[in-house]
Amino acid sequence: MMPTVDLAQSALRELNAALHRLPPDTNETHWRLLNPRGQHAIAVGIDAPIVVEVDGHVGYYCAGMNKQATIIVNGNAGQGVAENMMSGHVHVKGDASQAAGATGCGGLLVIDGNASARCGISMKGIDIVVKGSVGHMSAFMAQAGNLVVLGDAGEALGDSIYEAHLYVRGSVTSLGADCIEKPLEEPHRVEVHRLLAAAGVDGSVDIATFRRYGSARKLYHFHIDNAGSY
Repeated sequence: MMPTVDLAQSALRELNAALHRLPPDTNETHWRLLNPRGQHAIAVGIDAPIVVEVDGHVGYYCAGMNKQATIIVNGNAGQGVAENMMSGHVHVKGDASQAAGATGCGGLLVIDGNASARCGISMKGIDIVVKGSVGHMSAFMAQAGNLVVLGDAGEALGDSIYEAHLYVRGSVTSLGADCIEKPLEEPHRVEVHRLLAAAGVDGSVDIATFRRYGSARKLYHFHIDNAGSY
């Protein structure tokens, strides 16, 4: 049977402890969480190939440090959803607050709605697909991985970016320091197509409508002529 936990009746700490104890070969592979009521740190630190479905809105750092698991949030997510994710799949079916996918090293984060400021901040290999728009300073200091935005991007996109790939279908308010538009070549089209398919986006989306952004590579090493950009 599918384990079902009502967080209005059960302690969140006990739930997370039970999820942490699961062995890799567990037969409790699909969990359902009821009444999350915006609690913080739901389903964090999981290291097992399971599915956790949360029916409702979650608070800060849901699915943080995720490894292997698929975590589905049937609602909105607070700050830092999928923060420091290593692998697996996190799917937010509503909107996400600030710093979604922050410092993520791997895995896929999908947000069906909009993401607020600093989406993908300091990302280190995570793939993020936002079906709506993202706020200001998204992909700030993004080191590796991909951010795909089907909507618009706010101010200072990709500020101080390293080698992450940014793809935006809508408008970009402004680019941050050392972030420039780059050609959308065939390998990048293939990359966007792969990520959209993984996120369940309809195949009718025209990949040519995306624009690609990345690092100008002028701030990697300090130079006095660039002092005003740091």
